[in-house]
Amino acid sequence: MESNNNQGVFKITIGVLIGIVALLSYLFMGARNETFELQHSLTTKVEQLSSTQIKLDSIAFVLNDKIAEIKKLGGNVTELENVKAQLENDKKRLKSDFNFSVQKYDTKIKEYEKFLTVKDDDIRKLQEENGNLIARTKTLEEEKQQVVTENTGLKTEKASLVQTVSDYSSQNDDLKRKVTMASAMKAINVQVAALAANGKVREGGLYKASKINKLKISFIMPSNPVAEKNSKEIFVRILDQNGAVVSEDGSAGTVNYDGKELGYSFKQSVPFENNDQKVDIIYGKSSSYQSGKYNIELYSEGFKIGNGSFQVK
Repeated sequence: MESNNNQGVFKITIGVLIGIVALLSYLFMGARNETFELQHSLTTKVEQLSSTQIKLDSIAFVLNDKIAEIKKLGGNVTELENVKAQLENDKKRLKSDFNFSVQKYDTKIKEYEKFLTVKDDDIRKLQEENGNLIARTKTLEEEKQQVVTENTGLKTEKASLVQTVSDYSSQNDDLKRKVTMASAMKAINVQVAALAANGKVREGGLYKASKINKLKISFIMPSNPVAEKNSKEIFVRILDQNGAVVSEDGSAGTVNYDGKELGYSFKQSVPFENNDQKVDIIYGKSSSYQSGKYNIELYSEGFKIGNGSFQVK
């Protein structure tokens, strides 16, 4: 009876042990499956991170190449530099992104790739423009060489022409000077009369100082076919026996003649009619004339046009 009890206990114990072993086996297999799943998940994440990093590095490499090429072609790289800075930030963020999402980075990568495709079109356009410029430069260089060749052949002819032009210029200057001199007006038959205070006119050229209240300077302006018909400024120099200019305050000044400044006694505007006209110019001064010979010189338009004289006793 006791033997039967012991066998029953043994059987129960064996059954319990088998159950425990079965339970442990089940738990072990479950834990192992979870470990495999976790390991697989981690492996997938690592692969995705690695793949994303490689793609971003590849984009960065291509981007640097395009920046260098566009700079070489003379294009604007501001937009590319901005995208490069954004890409570097994404690469740094990837290294510490605990909420990494391959979908989010795939979207970014597609945007970068689209941007690079657009820049490929820009580079092609720049290359075409540069190609056109190179062709144009080549053409201009060929034209330049042709001009240089032609210019070499023209040097002797040019030297001859320069000499000819110089000769003609000299002749032209001489002709201009002759024409200018020819067009200058003249004052001929210059006579000086004395006007007394009562208006009486004395002529002859020799006058008493007491009888000279004013001077009347008369002359003829001959017609000149090359002279302009306009108003002429006549500058009158009255020189005493010592060669000093006789003048009254307020009426005197200087006139340019032959590169020099000459003092004059007074000036008067005369309408030139180009018809052998007679001109009378009146001049008076407050002080008396000293005895001696006085010379009269007339100037206009830079030329000395006539002269006369009178004496005071």
